[in-house]
Order: sequence, then structure tokens, then C-alpha cells
Amino acid sequence: MYKIHTIDLHFQSEKHSIGAFLIETAKGPILIETGPESTWEYLDKGIQKIGYEIKDIQHVFLTHIHFDHAGAAWKLAQNGAKIYVHPIGIPHLANPEKLWNSAKMIYTDKMELLWGKMESIPEQQLIGVTDGDVVDLGDVQIKVWYTPGHAVHHNAYQIDDVIFTGDVAGVKIGDGPVVPPCPPPDINIELWKQSLKKLKDLKPRALYLTHFDLQKNPDELLSGLEIVLDDWVSFIKPFYDNQTPPESIVPQFMEYTRKQFLDKGLNAEEIQTYEFANPSWMSVNGLLRYWKLKEQGRI
Repeated sequence: MYKIHTIDLHFQSEKHSIGAFLIETAKGPILIETGPESTWEYLDKGIQKIGYEIKDIQHVFLTHIHFDHAGAAWKLAQNGAKIYVHPIGIPHLANPEKLWNSAKMIYTDKMELLWGKMESIPEQQLIGVTDGDVVDLGDVQIKVWYTPGHAVHHNAYQIDDVIFTGDVAGVKIGDGPVVPPCPPPDINIELWKQSLKKLKDLKPRALYLTHFDLQKNPDELLSGLEIVLDDWVSFIKPFYDNQTPPESIVPQFMEYTRKQFLDKGLNAEEIQTYEFANPSWMSVNGLLRYWKLKEQGRI
């Protein structure tokens, strides 16, 4: 019988910010998410603590290619692992220069501090999987669900009645509220809501969130996320209409989200953990871009 383990990657020395999931199967351990290369030491130690070595992991499933989910995939590939990802993500993992340069526009000189390094993965080790595909690993069958909205190349992975949701089911840490990560460039609220409905209709018993861990109230969580999505996108709309510069919106949005956290009873340390997992300032440009594409009729 398979067993699921959550590995806390201690991103920027912060607990419960980014996780990876090791599943023990009859064909050996598999990994869902890798975290960034900057947390490699914690991933390695976490795998060893469960009783395995990096080289034992020959199957890695990525929900999407953002650095906090996929940044260390190349190091597992160096040890022979096959990397499963939505087909749209394959060229960016085979040649990550464009992905790196795009992220550098956001994170500037903090790239290596936050994410470490990213190197190419041989294309023969990259396996494209999308909606309805099933990967048979002996006593474990992984069902693939295409779930865009946060990213155009986003998959969720189902094992029996649990689903590993990446970012499409939001960020929820401890007893805190669920919130949507909305970085540029792919935020599409309409597609995101369709993905939330798809997950609801599957009636899972539980969800595993990369940010962070097991959630046993899927329907409540997914409904709550939709409410916050609508709230955040509505907050940004007047700023977009008035052509307010992003640098003027960021402090107002950060204060708005901080108040929402305080109203839910979170303390300063708990809010900081949310900010590591989902920096609120990043959602400003993501939601502005959403409104721009919508106005242009591209969404």
C-alpha cells in the first residue's frame, strides 16, 4: 500500500511555506513537486529521513514550472529521473533561459538567493502529460487533470480520492484562510473558476497543497478560494481603469491583504509565512495583466 509523506522545504528558513510530496509505491518512491534548487538540501534530507536516496526517485511530477514548484527538477533529472509536466512546460525545462530571464524581471538581483540555479533537462527525460492521462506505477495510478487559471501549463494529480493541486487550489497555511497566488503572466480568472469546478466535481476526500500540506475540507476550501479571487480581482479593477502605476498600487494592496489576514485572527509571524509562500505584491502585476488581456478581448 502506498504512503504519502510531506517534505517541508524550509524556504528562506521559513516552515510551512513550500512543500514537496514523496509517495512510496511498489515501484519505488515518486515525487510530486521539487521546490526550488535553493532548498535542495532540505529536499535531500527529507528524502533520506523517509529512508531513500535522491537516486531512488525515478519519477517526478510537476504541477507547473514556476521555480517554487519545479526549480530543482533538473537535479533529479541528473540522477536519471523522468520529469512529468504539461506539454506547454516542456520547452521551458529543456531550455530554461527564457523562463529564468522572465523571472529575473520580477526578482532582479534576488534570483539566486530565492531560487538557486536552474539548468536544462534532456528532452528525452521530459514526459508530457495532460487532462485524462493516467500514469501507472504499479500499485499507484496517477490521474492527470489539466487545471489552468494560475498558469496555462498547470496540472493537478489525483491518486485515489486525494488530489495534489499545486497552486490552483490556492495557498492555505495552518488554520489561516485560503488565498490565490496571482503572479504574471498567466492569470485567467474564468479558466481558474472552471478548474475549481473540475476539482469540486471530482469530490476528493482531501487535497495536498504545495503551500501547504493536507487539507481535509476540499469543498469549503475551493468555494472560499473563489470568493477571494473575486474580491482581489475587483479590488484591482479601479486601479487598472485609472491607469494607476503598479508601484502605487502595491502598498495599498499589501495593506488590504494584511487587514484581511488580521481580520481572520492571524498574527504577524503567520502573515509573514503567507508572504513567503505567496508574496502579495506579485499579485498586483498578475491581476493588472488579467484586466489588460480581458479589455483586449484576449481572455
